[in-house]
Amino acid sequence: MLIQCTRKLLEQLNIKSDSHVEENPLFSWHAHFLLVNRRKAVVLVNDLARYVIVLHGLKAKDYKSFDQLLVEAIRETFEAEGIRDDVLDKYLTHSMEITYSKTKDRTSVARLNKACETIYFYQDLLDHDDVINTELSKRVSRSLVGDGKNKYIRPNEELYKKLEEFVGHPIFMTKAVQLKVVLKLEDHHVWRRIVVPINHSFEELHDILQTTFGWKNHHLHEFVIYEENDSEYHPIMNLVCDIEAFAYPKKTEMRLETDVKISEYIPTYKKIKYTYDFGDNWQHDIEVEEIIGDYHVNYPTCLEGEGNTPPEDVGGIYGYKEFLSILANPQHPDYNQMVRWGRMQGYKNFDIVMINGILKNR
Repeated sequence: MLIQCTRKLLEQLNIKSDSHVEENPLFSWHAHFLLVNRRKAVVLVNDLARYVIVLHGLKAKDYKSFDQLLVEAIRETFEAEGIRDDVLDKYLTHSMEITYSKTKDRTSVARLNKACETIYFYQDLLDHDDVINTELSKRVSRSLVGDGKNKYIRPNEELYKKLEEFVGHPIFMTKAVQLKVVLKLEDHHVWRRIVVPINHSFEELHDILQTTFGWKNHHLHEFVIYEENDSEYHPIMNLVCDIEAFAYPKKTEMRLETDVKISEYIPTYKKIKYTYDFGDNWQHDIEVEEIIGDYHVNYPTCLEGEGNTPPEDVGGIYGYKEFLSILANPQHPDYNQMVRWGRMQGYKNFDIVMINGILKNR
């Protein structure tokens, strides 16, 4: 594997670069040293796919074992993408010998600088507890980048394609769960049927539900896991999104949802309740319908659905009824104002094509 370093990174590593050598661009990366939030960071950009890997909060010991850190970063990031173990092993076996050189050309340096700019835009995703920032790497690698005149690519999709060409077979094959999610809305039928890889976390499932229902993620949320016993369901776990929730203990055991994989509870348990916005109290019943053993993509999919989601901050079920009654009467004195307010709140018709476009690139 060839790591082509900027002068700043070579100084940090305290190594002399080899004269530039040729390497298969799939196994060749450009790398730069910079400060992000006053902490040392290294950004790597793959020469072929433009995929980005971010290391943040490096200490002196990390530079002394930088070869090992690079391999761990690639492994963890590719695993987070859902890439099969055999594909990852073959890639890393081919990359065992690491060579350092100076940057190749101005084009490569410009691409590297552009990736660093994008990292500043998404720096709220930085994980300050881990040097290897997989979530930030994934998000940056889903941003459109220019690749020639009037041509744009998504680096993650380019990586998938090039790895599949390298190994000669699909690079994804994971278990997934098919869920039916129903928003409890009395007289209105609002539901979505989705497929989610079970290696995703409940934090990611929250993001998926926000997308599929069109919520704006302005409020707190929680999951409650239910166990079936003698045809009755009893709560056994409460997954919360904020550490402050532990100041208000419940009878049910509580855990922070971060890093809790869906596979820890599914398919063992078949019923989950997802509550979003404790003011308006939007409750979603989640039913496990099917386990899919050979899911060949690494992103969730919305299969079908029905009904529009209420606007944010409409005032719960009662407020939503009032909102709909005004929209149904163009002669109402508040009609125009309510139409504008609903549009501002993102109230729109269910659009499965748009939803799946977002889910694929989230």
